[in-house]
Amino acid sequence: MSRLEAAAIIFGILFLIIFLLDYLFIKRSYLRKISKGKKKKKTNELTEIAYLVGRFKLDKQKLNLSKLLVIISLINSFIISLVAVVVLIINVHVVFQLLIGFVLLMTLIFAMYEILGQYLVKKENENV
Repeated sequence: MSRLEAAAIIFGILFLIIFLLDYLFIKRSYLRKISKGKKKKKTNELTEIAYLVGRFKLDKQKLNLSKLLVIISLINSFIISLVAVVVLIINVHVVFQLLIGFVLLMTLIFAMYEILGQYLVKKENENV
């Protein structure tokens, strides 16, 4: 088995595990709290949603939270899995692996959430 095949398998397994943990334990519990009508506190706000609403001036009431939470979980799983696999594949000194991983992580986070935010703005404008 080549390194590329092994990396693809590791990526797939990591992606599934991280998605299931993120969505089932974090995002669904947030969705249950919202649907039960509990008071919304600033501390209970998900960072991803707060960033998207603040950065792109989205109307939180118009967002479909159940679909948005699935998309956010998919994005988070993709980012974490990709960074982990890239760092594992690169055969350099540990300090450089950490540096490459950090730069890649920050770049992917900002790029993916920028794309998601622009998509949500476009969808919100179409529905008006």
